[in-house]
Amino acid sequence: MTDLSLYRNIGIFAHVDAGKTTTTERILKLTGRIHKTGEVHDGESTTDFMEQEAERGITIQSAATTCFWRDHRFNIIDTPGHVDFTVEVYRSLKVLDGGVGVFCGSGGVEPQSETNWRYANDSKVARVIFVNKLDRVGADFLRVVGQVKKVLGANPLVMTLPIGTEDTFSGVVDVLTKVAYQWDNSGLPENFKIIDIPADMVDLVDEYREKLIETAVEQDDDIMMAYMDGEEPSIEDLKRCIRKGTIALDFFPTFCGSAFKNKGVQQVLDGVVDYLPSPTEVNPQPLTDEFGEPNGEYAVVTPDAPFRALAFKIMDDRFGALTFIRVYSGVLNKGDTILNSFTGKTERIGRMVEMHADERTELSSAKAGDIIAIVGMKNVQTGHTLCDPKHECTLEPMIFPEPVISIAVAPKDKAGAEKMGVAIGKMVAEDPTFQVHTDEDSGETILKGMGELHLDIKVDILKRTYGVELVVGQPQVAYRETITQPVEDSYTHKKQSGGSGQFGKIDYRIKPGEPGTGFQFNSVVVGGNVPKEFFPAVEKGFKSMMEQGPLAGFPVLDVEVELYDGSYHAVDSSAIAFEIAAKGAFRQSMPKAGPQLIEPIMNVDVFTPDDHVGDVIGDLNRRRGMIKDQEAGVSGVRIKADVPLSEMFGYIGHLRTITSGRGQFSMEFSHYMPCPANVSVDVIAAEKERQANK
Repeated sequence: MTDLSLYRNIGIFAHVDAGKTTTTERILKLTGRIHKTGEVHDGESTTDFMEQEAERGITIQSAATTCFWRDHRFNIIDTPGHVDFTVEVYRSLKVLDGGVGVFCGSGGVEPQSETNWRYANDSKVARVIFVNKLDRVGADFLRVVGQVKKVLGANPLVMTLPIGTEDTFSGVVDVLTKVAYQWDNSGLPENFKIIDIPADMVDLVDEYREKLIETAVEQDDDIMMAYMDGEEPSIEDLKRCIRKGTIALDFFPTFCGSAFKNKGVQQVLDGVVDYLPSPTEVNPQPLTDEFGEPNGEYAVVTPDAPFRALAFKIMDDRFGALTFIRVYSGVLNKGDTILNSFTGKTERIGRMVEMHADERTELSSAKAGDIIAIVGMKNVQTGHTLCDPKHECTLEPMIFPEPVISIAVAPKDKAGAEKMGVAIGKMVAEDPTFQVHTDEDSGETILKGMGELHLDIKVDILKRTYGVELVVGQPQVAYRETITQPVEDSYTHKKQSGGSGQFGKIDYRIKPGEPGTGFQFNSVVVGGNVPKEFFPAVEKGFKSMMEQGPLAGFPVLDVEVELYDGSYHAVDSSAIAFEIAAKGAFRQSMPKAGPQLIEPIMNVDVFTPDDHVGDVIGDLNRRRGMIKDQEAGVSGVRIKADVPLSEMFGYIGHLRTITSGRGQFSMEFSHYMPCPANVSVDVIAAEKERQANK
């Protein structure tokens, strides 16, 4: 058995273009995993192996790989930076023990960095920070450190300082050991020499070293007392304190360098070994009951406990279906039978593999702490728990955001229809934020996703990977309906047609619920006027009608229904009669409750150069945007706004036009808000026309 303390399960995450994939390539080269470094801009990086990734120079799906550094085993996941693919970051962080947050030396803390940082905080993942691209124009390490404090509310602990800036950047000084490393211009990571700290940096290094020691010794009272008495702690003691504080999320060791130029990456790898936790040092995953509530038990990371693992990613490639799992406890051998606690079905393990991007190595067993892939599992989805059939358990599940944008697609020919069905089935299993349904009236296939790019990539994959040519409709916004005023009403359902009839009378109140509560039902009937066994039928009847609102047939949100009285017939009343009564009551009362159309509002984060700020703000105002914040940076201004999704289609093209190609933006769903009356009228009319044309 290998020693679990030598394992590091880490993810590399950052904003688009901060250099995550390039950093991963350098780590693989340094650790001897690959012998030729592939570049993102040439479309040759190891972990960006999808055609769409190579072409666009972005990471779309997280890729797993394994390598070794200083006798430690690294399981690394390179995650996407684009906001449309944050689900990949979220689910990767869920199964990792540590992370490397990469920030651009000139761009600093960008919008997606904030989202990823928030996910990492939610998952309580310890991190080290790597400020990359210090060779770029406008790069400033200490400014980015300040942004990490201000924007992320985090506490960066500076471990290395850069020698030179922008095009004169040549190396780093290790603040802890006061050793300066300088690389030559060959671009080879091993071509460095140890030099004296440059004279103009001595005071700066001393200042940051003092800060580092003062922060670190707070983790150990004895060392702190000795330090206050004038005794400097040893390097080993300081490293132990830094490790303790990093795992406790008290601070984040911060390194600097340029991954592209191969400068400063070794120090990050040393930081991963020295400061990030092994699988046994993080808080164990909680187990839950069948309702998803913690039951007080934990999956403690040890090979001696029963087998427990979480499926965190499904991927279909040229070799078949792969299920990526993180093993939390126990041992899994080839040929074992395991239980999927979600479906209640058992499966036999045929092949297990260790992944290196899209290559694989066969394994005969895996144990606690491992991240592996199982080939050919059936009926397993992201978030399912796999466990020993004799010790059934459920690990804390993953919660994914709801899609906010949809498009209608149709295959160009009959032959494509069957292929499309199979392909979409595989893609839905891979990506929980990608949903598909068939419109019953029109027979159209509707794809739903997190943004235009997300759906664009899915259509591209269908075309190239699966050979399905599609006709794509206009994107549709996920409008919803709600109500604005309470209504008290009564409804009687009775039907007599020979034999036993149907009878159910309900008195009820319908009122607006709190935003985000969905549908709520409660009963305050006293005296048995409506017997208790019919309450679920009344609830079911109301709930089933929430799918189609009174205005234009959009789903209804945030409604409370209270049943307060009614009557029944000893012979003719039944559950079905009360369910039909509830459906009739919904149709009768909802139009009286002030129905209102609500639309998805997006958190929009725009970066623009200084000279285009006025144009960008004016344009956002025209799109019904509410400007929330403006923040000036070195290379431009960040504008945060709430903007309706319906106004954001094609925004990236327009933004590039008004900022001479230099603007960037990201957006994510925030909340629903009432539509203005004029917009509401147009949307309802368009939807009714669409329904009529079906």
